[in-house]
Amino acid sequence: MSPSIALLSIQHEYSDMIFEGVKQVELRRVRPRSLGGGDLIIVYATSPQKEVVGIVEVDRVVENTPDKLWEIVKDKAGISYQDFLNYFLDSSIGFGIFIRKVHKFKKPLSLTSLKERWKDFHPPQCYKYLSDNELSLFEDMTRFNIVGFSDKPIGYFQPEIVANI
Repeated sequence: MSPSIALLSIQHEYSDMIFEGVKQVELRRVRPRSLGGGDLIIVYATSPQKEVVGIVEVDRVVENTPDKLWEIVKDKAGISYQDFLNYFLDSSIGFGIFIRKVHKFKKPLSLTSLKERWKDFHPPQCYKYLSDNELSLFEDMTRFNIVGFSDKPIGYFQPEIVANI
């Protein structure tokens, strides 16, 4: 199977840190339903930028209680312990999306240009998994082979699935 590709809104200061290599884990309260090693995230940086700025390849996704998650991500999350606690307040579970590699687009895609080409485009509140047509649109607008950025080979099969055939 080809990599899953999700569009994800990330606060602009954190997206900057991701592409600078300072933040190596993106934290979420909602489970990414089908992200794992080799899958891709197209990063939409929130206001004031309001731009698609680049792409990251997922290394792995970790799920744990906030206390245990902090122990795993504290040196890679790019946030203070207090900000971490505030973010996960009232959450019994948290998710850390570990980033394997990043690519910042030479020319970001503005919200205006996205809406010109994709009439009903709205930055996602959580995750937006892309259809083939939506992926083609992003590849055309960025002039970047998004699927080719993944280390997950096209036609990849998980051994346990192959064993059950």
